Amino acid sequence: MTADILCLLAAGIFFSTGLLTGVWKYGAMMASPTTTAPVYVDIAHRASLMYAFSAILLREFVPYSPLPPNGTWWAVAIPLGLFAAAIGSYVLHGVLRDTDNQFQRPHVLGRGHVHGGLVRALMVALIVGEIGGFAILFLGFIVRAAPF
Repeated sequence: MTADILCLLAAGIFFSTGLLTGVWKYGAMMASPTTTAPVYVDIAHRASLMYAFSAILLREFVPYSPLPPNGTWWAVAIPLGLFAAAIGSYVLHGVLRDTDNQFQRPHVLGRGHVHGGLVRALMVALIVGEIGGFAILFLGFIVRAAPF
């Protein structure tokens, strides 16, 4: 599977997730006396839609990658995988209704807790993986196609 096809596949999955979580959000709002959905149901819905378009944006930069095809695949796969993991964590918190802030201490997951060091490590991985993957593609664009 090429990097651009991977981006389209991810965009389709993320967009479908956004549409389905939108139905979930609507149902939760209609069932709530305050007409509000649980925080992480709302976040899962919005993030899924946002990441769908982020996947399309990544695809637009694929042709400018300075890496060989295999390296380009990883430059998009890592951010896309991290986007998927973020959506998954939002859906999980939405299903469990265990928190309205996953960074609040103690870090709650269902009836248990997640070690703060693990949460920090995951956030560093998100930062490095998402920014790093895009930076490679964007640098290729700047070097090869920017009008200056």
